[in-house]
Amino acid sequence: MPARNAVVHLRPFNENDQAAAIAAHREMEGEFTFLFNWSDDVDWSDYLERLEKDRSGTDLGEDRVRATLLGAQCDGVLVGRVSIRFELNDFLAWRGGHIGYGVLERYRRRGLATNILGQALNIARENGVQRVLVTCDDRNVASARVIERCGGVLEQVVAADSTDVAFRRYWFD
Repeated sequence: MPARNAVVHLRPFNENDQAAAIAAHREMEGEFTFLFNWSDDVDWSDYLERLEKDRSGTDLGEDRVRATLLGAQCDGVLVGRVSIRFELNDFLAWRGGHIGYGVLERYRRRGLATNILGQALNIARENGVQRVLVTCDDRNVASARVIERCGGVLEQVVAADSTDVAFRRYWFD
């Protein structure tokens, strides 16, 4: 079990991550999507190839943007993940933002999310993103605290509508 404020290592998923990543995906179903665009009928090596194409911006679909999905590990244990989008489409510019992160429930309340978001902000900036948008559900107090702890400035709280819950929009300059 990682200690409080343990060092988190972000890295691309690889062949050896299949079992842990899929288990995390299943564990988080209903809370957030751990592995974007993965399902049981997708071969893991094909999934990794798709992630590499996303990272390089190659063969992106119409609504896709250059992005990277990284596993977050502490002491060799998968504790979470982060998605970093280097561009925004209409949906991401309004709701999704540049960065989405998640920590598996059993590893929460140890400062790992703050560490993950801090590293993700650096990666976004290294890839040319000057102003970074991060959003979270309004009722997700823990995520709002992480974002604010990392320096996010609240732009607005968007009221719930028939298709979505209320959410917060934060900017990092």
